[in-house]
Amino acid sequence: MRPIRLFPLLLLMLIACGSWAQTDYVRAKAKSGDGIYVLLGRYGLDRAACNLEMFCKLNNLTLKSTLIADKNYILPIEKHRFDGKSIHSSVDMKDLLLAKQVERYNKTMQLFNLKTENGEIWCPYHMKACPPNPLSFVPSERNYPIFGKSFSEVQLADKKLAGAVYYLVSGHGGPDPGAMSTEKGKQICEDEYAYDISLRLGLELLKHGAIVHFITEDSDGIRDLELLNCDADETVLGGKAIPKDQKERLKQRSELINSLYRKYKGRGVDYQRTIEIHVDSRNKNQRVDLFFYYFPESTIGRSLAAVLHKTVKSKYDIYRKHDDYSGTISGRDLHVLREVIPTTVFIELANIQNAADRQRVIQPKNRQLLAEWLAEGLLKDY
Repeated sequence: MRPIRLFPLLLLMLIACGSWAQTDYVRAKAKSGDGIYVLLGRYGLDRAACNLEMFCKLNNLTLKSTLIADKNYILPIEKHRFDGKSIHSSVDMKDLLLAKQVERYNKTMQLFNLKTENGEIWCPYHMKACPPNPLSFVPSERNYPIFGKSFSEVQLADKKLAGAVYYLVSGHGGPDPGAMSTEKGKQICEDEYAYDISLRLGLELLKHGAIVHFITEDSDGIRDLELLNCDADETVLGGKAIPKDQKERLKQRSELINSLYRKYKGRGVDYQRTIEIHVDSRNKNQRVDLFFYYFPESTIGRSLAAVLHKTVKSKYDIYRKHDDYSGTISGRDLHVLREVIPTTVFIELANIQNAADRQRVIQPKNRQLLAEWLAEGLLKDY
């Protein structure tokens, strides 16, 4: 009998299929009305073309195929056992920044109740096969005139936030000064203090390699002053005038953020966050601590708000030991929380009508501390 000979191409295919078969993949049932994009989108896999291609290969489908309700499909997500050391060693991933993305992906799947904490690590196919390079999103610019002459030169401390994009929105601006009060006989306006803290926060994020977009812009820069002059010269990113109509103002900002979000998403950036900063206005006798709002249906938004709240509370436990911290997190159906695509948290910093509360935003050192604490919370979330 003549020996069986395998042609080289067939042999390679068998080896590949054998290796492929040994890989353990996540499976999921299609829901009624699901298409391939919808099913993959539920698991955050729709942004990379290589996921779509791999899904079709695993299930012997084409991109035009329809899915059958209640049928199990193999998802392009590898399952790994945690080795007791680290995620990057468990999934054999040398790039620590990409391993961080895998960690964040698993937390997201748990938040959405799609995955349980069972010692498994899920690694989406695209994070190994066609990953974006987070370091390519570290801004190369080191000079930022928006911060003013004294703060324009930004030194990169590390790249902990490489691959993260933030949209910072300081409330009101232009024809709308926001809440107003009087300090030492001078009128003060909410938008000036919200803007100064937004700049300080953005500066802290840039130091860690993040990309930051200031949706509200001004020429004032960071100001180490207590009493900030009220003016109406603020614009939105790109120098566009801020409309007088409130609905138009909100729409202008949400559409701008969403447009930028889509551009970054198309380049493979999965971590994008919006932070909107305000100063509240209540009865002058009422003291408040920081309030963090998220969209009620946003699980990730609630998680981000909780991280920021916990971080600030921990600082108050140190700096204000003898007073209870009364800051809260809650869901609210606000325009920016509902209409902006990237996960958003809306923050109220103080009651501008209360004399003691005002010191939280009037004192430059307090504004800097707030920015640093919020940046620390964002670092923990990433």
